[in-house]
Amino acid sequence: MSLFPIFLKLASRPCVVVGAGNIAESKIESLLIAEARVTVIAPEALPRVREWAESGALTWHRREYAQGDLAGAFLVVAATATASVNRAVYAEATSADILCNAVDDPPFCDYYFPSVVRRGELQIAISTAGESPALAQRLRKELNAALPLDTGEWLMELGRLRREVTAVEPIGEPRKQLLHELAQREVCGFAECPSRMRARQHARELGFLPKETA
Repeated sequence: MSLFPIFLKLASRPCVVVGAGNIAESKIESLLIAEARVTVIAPEALPRVREWAESGALTWHRREYAQGDLAGAFLVVAATATASVNRAVYAEATSADILCNAVDDPPFCDYYFPSVVRRGELQIAISTAGESPALAQRLRKELNAALPLDTGEWLMELGRLRREVTAVEPIGEPRKQLLHELAQREVCGFAECPSRMRARQHARELGFLPKETA
């Protein structure tokens, strides 16, 4: 089955995680990073999950999962150590048309958690469709080692430059070519940055900025 790769906005959306142990912890953290509204259902929880609950970062129902717990959820993670419980969660989610991931049980997953390399707003996600999480983790380590640590900061500056260009350059092939050209150059934060000067010179050539005077 071919998977559809997507980056999903979860901010303020209700997400339910059943389980709060080693299997669930990283999934909960990923949802919190995405600013989801997280509810955890589990009789016990690891210290970090307890801390998140105490700080108000998530809601923890300290009990076993029960039918009906998924009502109103946008996304669900079944992450207990008991396969029968995870599959019961998946069954309820499926009946309600809610996307569910039963951790480490690929036939009972509507989506997978990829291995992710992060540099600020840049995310590179790797999935093997559940065939080999170990391979995905190895590739993540290789990409993480190869990607400069300051890529996130560079991306922020590139984003600022892109907004400067799109403010003066009309939609069309010249703007597309310029943005691709600038994305291959070092972008810096000061006004005399070569990339910014190149973009502004291009805007002057097109008449969107006044010509420089001696």
